[in-house]
This record gives sequence, structure tokens and C-alpha cells, in this order.
Amino acid sequence: MEITLNHTIIPSKNNVESARFYERIFGFHFVKEWSHFAVVQVNSTLTLDFDTQKSFSLLHYAFKVSDEQFDEIFERIKNEGISFGSGPRSRDNGQFNTDYDGRGAYFEDPSGHVLEIITKDYVID
Repeated sequence: MEITLNHTIIPSKNNVESARFYERIFGFHFVKEWSHFAVVQVNSTLTLDFDTQKSFSLLHYAFKVSDEQFDEIFERIKNEGISFGSGPRSRDNGQFNTDYDGRGAYFEDPSGHVLEIITKDYVID
């Protein structure tokens, strides 16, 4: 059996607000509030479980998407007035990158985590 990631817990300022943000921007399915988690279904094997916490380290989450999904997500980012950029240290330059013959963009979720959408895998030598 292939090992897959089943779920990961994402610390957030407000678990439901964060889960609803990922639902709106990425099109993930908001499953439910479960105990102190707000859960979204990413795909058939993965959920993101948002947990409200007072303090936490900011993290980086990268999502590989199709060209069509990139266009849809990118449009939602622009429609919501979310700052975006072409790199992890340039998240507000209003551009996307074309690294590795694909497209990539960086932006932040409501808790400050860095989110990335890419259409091509990074080339690792």
C-alpha cells in the first residue's frame, strides 16, 4: 500500500474562519467542526484540521494545481483583494512566477501562514 498523508493540523487564529477561507479560495469542502477542529477535505485522502491557538509559528503550505485550477484560484485571490506575489519573500509584488515552465504564486491565509500554488514540480537535481 502506498503511504499517504491522511491529515495535518494547522494552527490558526480562528479555526472556522481559516477553514472557510481555504474552502473559498481553494474550493476545498468544509466538512464540519469536530471537537476543537474545523475540518476541510482537500482530496480523497487528505484533510486539513484547523485548530485555534493563541500563539504558533507561521508555516508554509504549497499546493500543486492544474493550469485550470491555478486560473480559478488566482482569480479568487484577486477578487478577494488578497496580496500575492512571485516568491516567498515577495508576497505582495502583484506578480506570479514562471519557474520550471509553470506558474507559481504566494499569498497568506488569515493566520499569516504562507500559501503557494504551483503548476509544475520543482526540479531537484
